[in-house]
Amino acid sequence: MVSYNNPLLLKQADPFIHKHTDGFYYFIASAPEFDRIDLRRAETIDGLREAEAVTVWAKHSEGPLSSLIWAPELHYIEGKWYIYFAAAPSEVGHSEHKTFQHRMYAIENDNENPLEGEWIEKGQVKTNWESFCLDATVFEHKEVFYYVWAQKDPDILGNSNLYIAEMENSWTLKAKQVMLTKPDLEWEMRKIPVNEGPAVLKRNGKIFIVYSASATDENYAMGLLTADEKSDLLDPVSWEKAKNPVFQTSEENNKFGPGHNSFTVAEDGKTDLLVYHVRDQKTDGGEALNDAGRHTCIQPFTFDEKGYPQFGEPVRNKAPASAL
Repeated sequence: MVSYNNPLLLKQADPFIHKHTDGFYYFIASAPEFDRIDLRRAETIDGLREAEAVTVWAKHSEGPLSSLIWAPELHYIEGKWYIYFAAAPSEVGHSEHKTFQHRMYAIENDNENPLEGEWIEKGQVKTNWESFCLDATVFEHKEVFYYVWAQKDPDILGNSNLYIAEMENSWTLKAKQVMLTKPDLEWEMRKIPVNEGPAVLKRNGKIFIVYSASATDENYAMGLLTADEKSDLLDPVSWEKAKNPVFQTSEENNKFGPGHNSFTVAEDGKTDLLVYHVRDQKTDGGEALNDAGRHTCIQPFTFDEKGYPQFGEPVRNKAPASAL
C-alpha cells in the first residue's frame, strides 16, 4: 500500500490537490494569513513539500474581496483554469445571522501553466440569496457541470447547509438551487451547527460527497452523502446521508479535528488518496480559526464490498513511507 510522511505541509488548511494531464500535482489551500491565494506544483506529491509557492492573487485593499480569503480550489474546465474561493468585506460578523459575511468568487486563467499568466476576476458566484457562503467545489457528470457549496439559510438553525446547482457557465449558476443536507445529527452540531467543505468522489457507480461538520477544533469530523450515478443529482431524495462520521479525531494517533478534504490519486495512477487538514493537538477552548494549527495530511483509502469508501482514521505523523 502506498503511504506518505505526514504532515505533507504545515499551516495549510482546506487543502486541495489536482493531478493534471500534464503530469503535475497542483496544490492550493487557505494561506495562514487569509490574505492571498498561493499555488505550487510538483511531479510527485512529496515534491510539493519543497515546491515554490507562487502568489497568483491577493486580497483587495478594500471592498468585498478585502478580508478572510478562504478555501480556494483549483479546477480545469473546458480548457481554462478556474479558482473558486470565498472572501469577506471585513472580519465583522453579520449582526443577525451571527456568521462571517463571505461570498463566493471565481477567477480565470487560460495559460497552460496556472502559476503563470493572468488571473482575471469573473465576479461573485450568485446564489438564491445573499448570505454567508463558502467552500465551493465543481464536478462534471454526464457532460453537465455541478457546483456544490455551503451557505447560511436565514430560516434554518446553524451556520451553513450544503447546496447543489447546475452551472450555466464556469462562474454562473442556473436557477434551481437544491439543499442536500443541513446539520441535524448530534455529531454535526457540536458547538456550532455546520455542514461545509464538500468534496466529490465518483467511484463504483456512485457519486460521493464527503463534507465536514461541527466547530473547526477537535470536534470537526467528516460525513458522507451518496447518490447513484444514474439518479437525478438535483433531487434531494437521490442522496443518502450516513448517520455517523466517516473520519474523525483519533486520540490514539494524536490527530484532532480532521476535515475539509479533497481527493487525488497517487503516482501509480490508481491508488485513491484522501487529502485533509488536521490538528496535532486540541485547542482547549482557544480560537480555532486563527491559530494556524491545521496541517495538510494525505493517506490512501479503500472501498468496502458495497463500493463505499473506507477512510480508517488519521494516521500518526511521520508514518513510514513505502516504495511506490
